This record gives sequence, C-alpha cells and structure tokens, in this order.
Amino acid sequence: MRNSKRNEFFMMIVAVLSALLLFVANLFWGAVSVPASEVLNVLLGSAPDDSAWSLIVLESRLPQAATAFLAGAALSVAGLLLQTLFGNPLAGPEVFGINSGAGVGVAVVMLLLQGTFAAGALSLSGYAAVLAGAFLGALLVIAIILGLSSWVRNSLYLLIAGLAVSYLASAVITLLNYFSTAEGVHSYLIWGMGDFGGVSLEHLPLFAVLLIAALVASFMMVKPLNALLLGDAYAANLGVHTRRARGILLLLTGFLTATVTAFCGPISFIGLAVPHFARLALRTNNHIYLLPSTLLLGGAVALLCNLICQLPGDSGLVPLGAVTPLIGAPVILYVVLRDKGTR
Repeated sequence: MRNSKRNEFFMMIVAVLSALLLFVANLFWGAVSVPASEVLNVLLGSAPDDSAWSLIVLESRLPQAATAFLAGAALSVAGLLLQTLFGNPLAGPEVFGINSGAGVGVAVVMLLLQGTFAAGALSLSGYAAVLAGAFLGALLVIAIILGLSSWVRNSLYLLIAGLAVSYLASAVITLLNYFSTAEGVHSYLIWGMGDFGGVSLEHLPLFAVLLIAALVASFMMVKPLNALLLGDAYAANLGVHTRRARGILLLLTGFLTATVTAFCGPISFIGLAVPHFARLALRTNNHIYLLPSTLLLGGAVALLCNLICQLPGDSGLVPLGAVTPLIGAPVILYVVLRDKGTR
C-alpha cells in the first residue's frame, strides 16, 4: 500500500513537471523565431529590442499555451468520465459523437445562420453564437446517448450506436457545406482543422472560467465515479443516486467537449487516449488520483501537440488535426491488442 501511494505521488510530480516544462517550451518556441533571452525579458517585464516580440509572446504564445493546456485537460477529463460511466475503455467524446454533435451545432451557426444565433428575444453572434451552437449540438447527442443507454445495456452496442450518431452528424455537416457559400465553407474548413491559437487574450478569461468551473464540478464527482466502477447496484448501496450521477456526468462531458470544440475546433484522440496514459502510469482506477493525473497529462499532451505543430517554423504550421492522431492512435491500438491478448 505504501509503495502504491509512493508511485502515485511520484507520477503526480512527473505530470506537474511535464506540464510546466512543456508550457514554458511553448512560450520559447513558435513559428516566428524569437531569441530566448528576449522571451525571458518579455516575461520578466523588460522591454525587448523589437516591440513585435512582446506582442508575439504575450498576445500569441501565452494565450495559445494556456488554451492548449486547458483544452487538453478538459477533453481528457471528459474522456475519463465517459470511460468510467459506460465501463468501456474505447469510450470518448469523439467515439460517442459528442464532438460531431458540437460540430453540427457550429456548422448550423456558421453555414446556415451566418454566424448569428437567435432564439426568441435572445440574439448571439461571434464566439457566443458558436459556443451556444456547439453546446446545443453536444447536448442533443448526449440526450440521444442517454436515451439509448436506458434501452441498450450492452456497452459494445452502445458504442456502435454512438458511432452511428457520429456518422449521421458528419452527413449533416456535409450537406450544410454543400448548400453553403464558398466563404462559409472556407471558414468552417479552417475551424474544422482544430487550432489552439484561435482563443485571443481577450477571450481567454471566458474560455478559462467555463472550463475551470466544469473541471471543479468534475472533481466533486469523485465519489460517484469510484462507486460506479463497482456497478450500479453497489453504488446505490453506497448512497449514490446512479441515475442523477449519470445525468450530471454526461452534462459535464458535453459542456467540456462543447466549450473546447467551439473555441478550438474538433480535436480528436486526446480525450480517448490520455486516460489510458494515466492508468498505465498510476496502475490504479481510484479517481482521487486518476482524475488530477488525467487532467495534468491531458494538458501536457496538448502542449506537446501544439509544439509539434510549430516544427515547420517559418514554412507554416502543421494542422492540429493531423498531429493528435499520431499520438493518440498508437495508444488505442495498444489498449485493443492488450485487452485482446488477455481473453
């Protein structure tokens, strides 16, 4: 028991240091070459030799690094909640179609409503409209999955149903693109590649507050999460209202996924793969340790992906949607082969 706690504490320290080092690396490395000494001067409040470097570090790299960490943490926690909720290691926001549902909401706002969302006396535009569309789209998919979960008890069939919902959402997006204008299609295509640089310093506080509030609420669900690992009957005996807990967990998952998708575009594999990183490192399913470790590792993985996107330097940026599968897909293949080997 003592060795187990020592390992969990050690891995938490490693996760914290990894996230910190990668965060700092994102400040010093970018598409534009800025001398390390000048980056340090800007961070310490000194005037750099070139005023543009101050803008690059403080108004581009800093919010981009913060966005990457928060987005990675949110998607990873959302993936962990779904995997625990459905008892399926292949559950994730993208597999169950929550990402696609949020994407449909954004597509409706951007392609059909021309960036303005109106409902009665309420009228939203810009980021607010995109966020509302993403959340409503994710909420619709969550309602479908929640309804199916009461009919379909088999987790494999529920996973297949989630994939079907995802394909249906993709078909709707394709139709909206087909009937949209060239400008709308181009805007949605750029958004669909995923990008941590889309959150400006002005919008970062809103993005951070929304995600931190949902992450704090997720930490308050540690007891129900641990109880659900033992089955609904045992969880009920422990005083957990399983139906209510499942509803809250699904809403939290949808909110985390919708917020990230609205601001950063669809980001795949992080929510699916990072919880497995955390389990392999900690060798425990106790969410007291697993949840914060998943959060930190998710932020670290997203920061690493953002660094890889900057590798071409002045030649351009690698799309985020092309980087995350390179890290996440091998982990999923490993999980599938490992589980296959134990049967």
